[in-house]
Amino acid sequence: MFCTAPPVFSTKEKRNYSTAYELWFKQIIYELDSVREMFSTQEIEERKMLEVLKRMNRIVLIWKLLRDQVMILETMTPLDFMEFREYLTPSSGFQSLQFRLLENKLGIRQEHRVRYNQSNYIKVFGNDPTAVVELQRSEEEPSLCELVQRWLERTPGLDEEHPSNFWSQYQEAVDSLIREQQNEAEVTKDETLKGHLLNECQKKKEIFDSIFDVDIHNALVARGERRFSHKALQGAIMITFYRDEPRFNQPHQLLSILMDIDSLITKWRYNHVMLVQRMIGSQRIGTGGSSGYQYLRSTLSDRYKVFLDLFNLSTFILPRKHIPPLSHYMKTRLSIREQPTSQNRQAGLHGEEDNKSQSGSSLGGLETSGELSL
Repeated sequence: MFCTAPPVFSTKEKRNYSTAYELWFKQIIYELDSVREMFSTQEIEERKMLEVLKRMNRIVLIWKLLRDQVMILETMTPLDFMEFREYLTPSSGFQSLQFRLLENKLGIRQEHRVRYNQSNYIKVFGNDPTAVVELQRSEEEPSLCELVQRWLERTPGLDEEHPSNFWSQYQEAVDSLIREQQNEAEVTKDETLKGHLLNECQKKKEIFDSIFDVDIHNALVARGERRFSHKALQGAIMITFYRDEPRFNQPHQLLSILMDIDSLITKWRYNHVMLVQRMIGSQRIGTGGSSGYQYLRSTLSDRYKVFLDLFNLSTFILPRKHIPPLSHYMKTRLSIREQPTSQNRQAGLHGEEDNKSQSGSSLGGLETSGELSL
């Protein structure tokens, strides 16, 4: 007449849960490979950008689903989990081949990873030669981060030869803003406040110097504090400032989506961390042999943010009144379906056409054939 204890979250259900994750990881990899292929060409045709955005948005929706899926496992109690945990060993998310491939294809570099028991993460797959080869290949192929970097480096208006290029005007605007704030600080009667304001101006100058001085930027890249090349960072800043220009609408959308993906992966990792701490505490070893909670918590750092530089762009944003206005030529160049004419080619931006022929197509550039590309 009396029933035994109700069945816990069964091993079969856990297996279904893991299988669902693997299926979605497979779909994300498919979408990533498709986008990487489109970005691997010298120029990206504008008509393909809609497809890129569609696929990237699909990845965003999948990650939202995966993030919320963790709540299903949270319906267990730690005692429920302990009843079938032994059946999971040595299976672990740490050993998911597809997740490691996904990370590599996005752009997580080996030097940014937290080492597994002081060893290369690939060591976990040592008994599967096929998996090892696949992982090594994914490390050697251009990641989405690298391809986006090349794409940003072709942003128009970054031509260093031109005295009126965006970057030189941006530097002048920053200098003007800092001087303005220093002048306001100098007339402050409260000496304590005055010292504080002047100190803030000096800190701001040092922060901006980190993007204006190539050597400082490269040192930050070497330390893992930045990801993009100096020119790619310039392109991202320019797109952010002039996102309302027709030709920068879609590029700005893409940069926002890349941040969404990074953010959602971090939130998913966090949900996973909290689930692990809730089920096994912070001292137990994970089912895959990792340090469990401690290892997972370490993956929440900026080391695992592929598009870290995009998050930090807000540091370098200026008030609208200080943003350098675009020249008539650049306004035309960033407009929709503006056909190149002999007049604007000759009047260009101090020899723009010569540079274009040497550097190839650029994001939003006007091609000699009249074909527009990103």
